Amino acid sequence: MKTNRTWSAFAGVALLLTGCEFTDDALIPSLTGDSPSGGERIEIPASAAEANRLPTLGASNFQPEGVTAGQPTGTEVGRRVDRLRDDLGRMQLSVSNDNSELQTLRAQTIADARGYQELTARIRAPLQVGTTPGNPNLVAGWNEAQVTLDRIADSVGQMAALSSKVANDSALSAFILESVRATYGLTGAVDEDHRQLAVLEDEVNRTVVLIDRLLNELNEDIARQTNYVSRERSDLTVLSVAVKNGELFGTSLANRAFGNAAASRSSASTVGNLANRRPLVVIRFDRPNVPYQEPLFTAVSEALNRRPNSVFDVVSIVPQRGTPAQVALNANQARRNAEQVVQNLSQMGLPSDRLSLNSTSSGAVANNEVHIYVR
Repeated sequence: MKTNRTWSAFAGVALLLTGCEFTDDALIPSLTGDSPSGGERIEIPASAAEANRLPTLGASNFQPEGVTAGQPTGTEVGRRVDRLRDDLGRMQLSVSNDNSELQTLRAQTIADARGYQELTARIRAPLQVGTTPGNPNLVAGWNEAQVTLDRIADSVGQMAALSSKVANDSALSAFILESVRATYGLTGAVDEDHRQLAVLEDEVNRTVVLIDRLLNELNEDIARQTNYVSRERSDLTVLSVAVKNGELFGTSLANRAFGNAAASRSSASTVGNLANRRPLVVIRFDRPNVPYQEPLFTAVSEALNRRPNSVFDVVSIVPQRGTPAQVALNANQARRNAEQVVQNLSQMGLPSDRLSLNSTSSGAVANNEVHIYVR
């Protein structure tokens, strides 16, 4: 079965689910107890943001130029200039140390990120073709990847501490600059004092600019690295589900569900008239252990690729058949099925505020079903 990418969003999603039954209109994927793994595996392409799997860090080197030595003039102003020159030298030494620490953290972060990507790639390779559920080799690799990602996260804290230190240097540099400018107003200076003072003022100004650039780029690194770790944690959670099931899903739905949905989302919200709504996915629980996770992930991923602000209503459908006791038992089981679907979507990275859980009954179904609607 080949997909036609020019179809509507829902038609495209439906055809991605190879090996599944379809309803009469051939637009709604229906997941049953049959294995969905037959036929060619079709992957949802990653977005441009997901394609870059390494954190983007700055590359600037913030090394102070040094302090120009001066000659003693024998005046009180000259001695004050000497003290300010010493203050600038100590501050530049601090900035040099901060810069060295930043470059070390950057290099370590990139090395850890490359190692992390190699680990996850070695996990995804066997999952791509299918492997045993809970493969111990993949579990061990996943644990190692988590440790590596934790090291990357630790570097965020180190960068935050470094940012505080650089901020203190910035405040000190501003104080030294003000002190230099105030020294121009002191009496008892000779021309050489003011000449040396002008050189010192220029060097302090350049150092202030350097520190500001260092602080700005450091904060940008922290923000980018924080986003990177958050994104990879979501993907690692999805990868753990894939290892548990022995088959690859893809990157976290959280990385596809960006932006703020305008619609109000609440677990208590009503689903409206279902007869007027077309479900994105229909899962029929006609036997134990229905293997719906992979096609469900594919369908939701495709919906998010086309409409990033999509919200999903998960609705349990109870058949109106049998005795009142049987109907009650079916309703309880259908609710648990829907809750499991919601939990799986959350594990796949879909934010909880993009999901609502509801239930209804129908005389048109023979077994418990879960319908997923997109809005």
